[in-house]
Amino acid sequence: MAELQHFGYFFSRGFGPQAWGRSDWDWGHDWTKPDLYQQSVRALEQAGMDLVIAEDAVSLGSPDTLDLRIRQAYGGPKHDPLLLAPSLFAATSHIGIAPTVNAGITPPYLAARQFATLAHLSSERLGINLVTDVGSARHAGLPPLPHDQAYDRAEEWITLLRRLWHSWGDGHVGDPSDWHFANGDALDAFHHEGPYFTADGPLNALPLDSDPVVVSPGGSGRGIRFAGTHSDVQLALAPLSTAAVTAYRATVIDAALAAGRTAADLRILFVLKAQIVSSPAEADRIVDASGHPSDQDLPTAAIAWSSDSETDLLALDLDGPVPAGAFGEHVSAGTVRGLLGDTPDAPLRELLTRKARLGRISSRSGFVGTADEFADFIEELGSDADNDGIVFSGDLHPAQVYRMLGDLVPVLRRRGLLRREYGAGGIRANLFDF
Repeated sequence: MAELQHFGYFFSRGFGPQAWGRSDWDWGHDWTKPDLYQQSVRALEQAGMDLVIAEDAVSLGSPDTLDLRIRQAYGGPKHDPLLLAPSLFAATSHIGIAPTVNAGITPPYLAARQFATLAHLSSERLGINLVTDVGSARHAGLPPLPHDQAYDRAEEWITLLRRLWHSWGDGHVGDPSDWHFANGDALDAFHHEGPYFTADGPLNALPLDSDPVVVSPGGSGRGIRFAGTHSDVQLALAPLSTAAVTAYRATVIDAALAAGRTAADLRILFVLKAQIVSSPAEADRIVDASGHPSDQDLPTAAIAWSSDSETDLLALDLDGPVPAGAFGEHVSAGTVRGLLGDTPDAPLRELLTRKARLGRISSRSGFVGTADEFADFIEELGSDADNDGIVFSGDLHPAQVYRMLGDLVPVLRRRGLLRREYGAGGIRANLFDF
């Protein structure tokens, strides 16, 4: 019998121009105003999603790639998703919201205070998608760090936030009979001085019943060790096979065990961008058409990957391999591996052709298929790979949300894979109530 899985939504353009470049733009929503996002997140709550994760990148990128990142709004503009969160909380009652926060440039004390405030205001529905992006450091007057060292800094950052969140201990009395609010001697007035941060406690915000949920992406060895130690949710990418998902999950769980945790302490959710169509014949038509990208299609793929990697792929020889050292140290191993795959010496034209090509979910070669075919896939991962769940990826726009989930939600619910109602307790309860 199928078991419930956890589901979320990752709005991958961030707080930016949703639907830009697609006909959905003509719905006429203003992406700078809250209405668009409130309408979308209400639909996602009705659909039983546990949480919504907002992508973000503070920087528009290096001077060499600015035009690539803004020409089609792949990398910007982006407004601050943390400041969008209150509007989303006001429109909903149960779903969790996890804005992206850069641990490298956000001071720990300020972050701890802001997150504690939002957690209280939202009845503890706040999560944080913690990233270690080092390309933004120059905007804060900080030196960039190598990939692994950025994770070292993030470990100190989240450890310090948790100490601040707990710095009231049992000091809050809140007894109105004698107006005794708190005991100062019970507060942790610590001084922290580490390799990356200096800060004093206690925090000037009330303690929480539970800490905000920490979400983290990252497929590198260092990123997985970080998730195993610190994360409640790990956003995962893996080839579409039961064996690959099982192996990936084992790696993350091993990292959790090595940190003194258990598999039950975190949720591993695989990210996919579903293209759901009405029939297998329509899916076959779309996939067949993508198999032979034109010379006009390849630059479109190159621009998208140039934005993600902050590397001008259009300046490279299409018929040669990507040169060694083309990607900066700050580019994640997952991004590089996503483009190069298992053939790093293949011509760039071949790599981009592969990226432009779509595949059928029924054959586990891609993400095009019917609602029933996607439900088959999700059910298989749950039963055969003990998968925790799926995070769908797309713009936070009503048209895309309904296009992706409108037919899928009823199928998942009829199969017993998707919740029909929420419990109580905020985002942590959403993720850990089963």
